Amino acid sequence: MNPLLSRLQPYPFERLRQLFAGVTPNPALRPISLGIGEPRHPTPPFVKQALAGALDDPTSDLTAYPPTAGTPALRKSFTGWLKTRYDLELDFQTQVLPVNGSREALFAFAQTVIDPGPKPVVVCPNPFYQIYEGAALLAGAEPYYAPSDPARNFAVDWDSVPEAVWARTQLLFVCSPGNPTGAVMPLSEWEKLFALSDRHGFVIASDECYSEIYFRDEPPLGGLEAAARLGRKDFRNLVAFTSLSKRSNVPGMRSGFVAGDAAILQQFLLYRTYHGSAMSPVVQAASIAAWNDEEHVVANRAMYRQKFAEVTPILAQALDVQLPDASFYLWAGIPGGDDTAFARELLAQYNVTVLPGSYLAREVNGKNPGAGRIRMALVAETAECAEAAQRIVQFVQSSRSKQ
Repeated sequence: MNPLLSRLQPYPFERLRQLFAGVTPNPALRPISLGIGEPRHPTPPFVKQALAGALDDPTSDLTAYPPTAGTPALRKSFTGWLKTRYDLELDFQTQVLPVNGSREALFAFAQTVIDPGPKPVVVCPNPFYQIYEGAALLAGAEPYYAPSDPARNFAVDWDSVPEAVWARTQLLFVCSPGNPTGAVMPLSEWEKLFALSDRHGFVIASDECYSEIYFRDEPPLGGLEAAARLGRKDFRNLVAFTSLSKRSNVPGMRSGFVAGDAAILQQFLLYRTYHGSAMSPVVQAASIAAWNDEEHVVANRAMYRQKFAEVTPILAQALDVQLPDASFYLWAGIPGGDDTAFARELLAQYNVTVLPGSYLAREVNGKNPGAGRIRMALVAETAECAEAAQRIVQFVQSSRSKQ
């Protein structure tokens, strides 16, 4: 077996399953899960119609292998959306590629970029999305967990990363809007990272799968958009990753795209032809329909805005929580500080599932930045999320009264 597999830590939801072993949830209350970030709003009917219609389209013949690079029509839907969303002009032939969801692509990208010979480093935020770590380890690199500042909504302290680490860095994972914090990186932060990339030659992988769920008037700044504003229109050493899963409520379709540096994407395409990751023509047809429509995205965002506006004030009665910049997570501080015990007892007493924050981070210098916090995914309907919030408040108040 690949010896690098032994370095992987259990995935957060496997750890959650182990944590809950032996717990009997309160049978008097219906179960409500805020644990997994899986969109549960309805899939737009026109996307389903496009899927079904593609089966009857002779050009979507399932007897033929689809091209790994996707059809020109699919790639043009990517560049068309980038123009609409960010006012960017990208070449549909060289600067975009389809992927089977951003998770698959983030993992595969590290295998393409990393040269395992010179003891490479992959830098990622801490807390972070666990794929970054696994991708780095299985590519033969050493993860470096850049510290974050809780006082600044867990913004990453890039200045604290030693120069010797940057000198060995081959790949930097950033996530904006962030998982689990929902924070959006400002232009000044991008400018700093681009300067570091120019100095040390590493590639930046920008995970932007939550970009269309936001609560401010101004949409989140994207990595490619930041590069263009700073005069980097060739997007050198930068690749952005996005997905339809959250934007269009189609996680089961496994559809997204990457965009950016043409030279890097040429090599990524080479890797993908061997990796066997071509997108089904049926999924391509439905993806084109989704990327070409914004009306359903606006409606989806409105549902999240209403939900967060109702749920956040309820939770604020008992937790350290505030409305994030974007994403569908609440990253909340809990009383007492033991996030695993909190999650376990909440399930047992009130039948609500949340994810311990320590499962989304790594201990560095004796401290886990996720400890004492929980992540809640507000993906269910508003009434169900509000009920879960009320139960959490009751749980905290009941726990305090027993002390």
